[in-house]
Amino acid sequence: MVGKLAQVALREIWRHEALDFTSWLADNFDILKEQLGLDLTFEQREKAVGSFSADILAKDVAGRLVVIENQLERTDHDHLGKVLTYLANLDAKVAIWISSDPRPEHITTIDYLNEIAPTDTEFYLIKLQAYKIGSSDPAPLFTIEAGPSVERRAVGETKKQLADKDKRRYEFFERLLERCRYKTNLFSNISPVGYQNWVNAGAGKSGLMWTFEAMEKSSRVDLFLCATTAEVNQKRFEALLAHKEEIEQRYGEPLLWEYKEGRKQQYLRSYSPLGGVGVAEESKWESIHNDLIDRLVRLERALREFLRQID
Repeated sequence: MVGKLAQVALREIWRHEALDFTSWLADNFDILKEQLGLDLTFEQREKAVGSFSADILAKDVAGRLVVIENQLERTDHDHLGKVLTYLANLDAKVAIWISSDPRPEHITTIDYLNEIAPTDTEFYLIKLQAYKIGSSDPAPLFTIEAGPSVERRAVGETKKQLADKDKRRYEFFERLLERCRYKTNLFSNISPVGYQNWVNAGAGKSGLMWTFEAMEKSSRVDLFLCATTAEVNQKRFEALLAHKEEIEQRYGEPLLWEYKEGRKQQYLRSYSPLGGVGVAEESKWESIHNDLIDRLVRLERALREFLRQID
């Protein structure tokens, strides 16, 4: 004969979260360890943290302090805040949040914390259910809804690398604009944006912009033709192209006249031969900045007369 598995409401087993469930978990800690596959040693209940108290304190096999926060209801921001508060104030390295109903938003949050946390810090969100067969005693079931993994760490490392690149790029443009203000006022009121590869400034007419752009291995100065219609950009590009020889003579070297059929925006470009943001030694940035600023100043002077003439 095969019995029927039935889920049991947690409040039928543990009416009070702190007095009943936390007390039961402290006395039956091996059940949690076995089901989660974690080698933990129980330390104490209700560990004081200022005017708060962590439900359970434990240690793992590496000696790291583990805080366990219990919630017999759906996860909420209050308990998430408690998890982080206990972790920080107790200098714990592992946080285990047990709930009967983990919200998808909080699962995502725990995944995110595992991505950005130091390698010795881990977060778990555990779903607690209870079942019985026929008239048997109810049995708890702990399942991991979110936790650390090699894949999650890899994602986190990628994000950290991108964040480092954003910071480096911001510093590159910040220093470039500081130096630029000593030579020209074209970018005098412009600030960098960390995640962008470029900074723009108006070139005197709507739909015309000066651009500093810097990638890892290259950097350049552009006249960016960005009017709202492709027809206006094409007309302006062709008007400048008609004076190509004179413009390049004034500039002092050939320019890249980058026109692409079917593309709305068009570009007139000058690349620096010195590289971009990814130059290993930041001491070389000054040379790159000076070259870009020189190219901007020369390009503005070479185009000034012709920009006044175009519609």
